[in-house]
Amino acid sequence: MKPTVTWVLLADGAQAKVFSHSGPGSGLRPVEDLLFEEEPLKAQDIMSDRPGRTFSSASPGTGRSGYQYQTDPVQYREAAFVKNVAEELDRKFQQSAFSRLIIAAAPTALGDIRGALSDSLKEAVVVEMPKDLTNLPTPQLERHFQDVLVL
Repeated sequence: MKPTVTWVLLADGAQAKVFSHSGPGSGLRPVEDLLFEEEPLKAQDIMSDRPGRTFSSASPGTGRSGYQYQTDPVQYREAAFVKNVAEELDRKFQQSAFSRLIIAAAPTALGDIRGALSDSLKEAVVVEMPKDLTNLPTPQLERHFQDVLVL
């Protein structure tokens, strides 16, 4: 009988790690080819220049006002990052690399991940934790999942 493989996704808006658990006594092992990192940037680092300006059409004269960005560039970049992570997880799920998924992510990233998961992958999610655990060493991670997994 094949063991039930559970993957644990740890993510925030700029990095994601995947760990594998294949049954009691196996602990959490990093999945080597699934480490995603993106340099965290501020809006001023992403945007090349300030938004343009326009003349006011409401009143005659020389009134000018600045355009506003339609989207927050940092939020847009983070949403694109987690979408990429979700697509890669979906590919691996379709290849039967795992059968269950646990997600521990920063609250904003968790919301973005939920929206990016395919329907079949959403059904594989057994636990969601709104916590950013991306910077914890593996032994400390195992303590966070001891109630969910038999390590």
